[in-house]
Amino acid sequence: MDIKQIQELIKFVSRSGVNEVAIEQENFKITIKTNQAPTVVHATVPQAPLVQAAAPVATAPTAPVAATPVAPAAEDTSKYLTIKSPMIGTFYRSASPDKPMFVNVGDEISAGKVVCIIEAMKLFNEIESEVSGRIVKILVDNASPVEYDQPLFLVEPI
Repeated sequence: MDIKQIQELIKFVSRSGVNEVAIEQENFKITIKTNQAPTVVHATVPQAPLVQAAAPVATAPTAPVAATPVAPAAEDTSKYLTIKSPMIGTFYRSASPDKPMFVNVGDEISAGKVVCIIEAMKLFNEIESEVSGRIVKILVDNASPVEYDQPLFLVEPI
């Protein structure tokens, strides 16, 4: 089994909702376990707590509230391409703490360039870009856990 097949298996397990999958071949054995707890459904309905009505309390008149400024509109990211995580794991921006980052904001990338590493089950998987362009934003902090299909980078096509 090669790394691509293992990655596809990890994707399948994460999407299917199963807690564990084990595969054994001639000289190869792999077990994939998720951190998902089994779903348990209880058929009992809790009773609502008793609520006592309180006597009305006189309140002092309140001062008029000043209008709050409207929050700025969310940044339009529709013109950017997104590089997403192909698996569940831990996101790393460099091969090791003493090595330079694979990419930084403003860097130009081409298809096939390694942009990060995702560690899954003690395997360090180099993630290659499938798009060409300029890195506009890095959406994940270094050494953070990522989910399957989670956006990692925003890329402006060139």
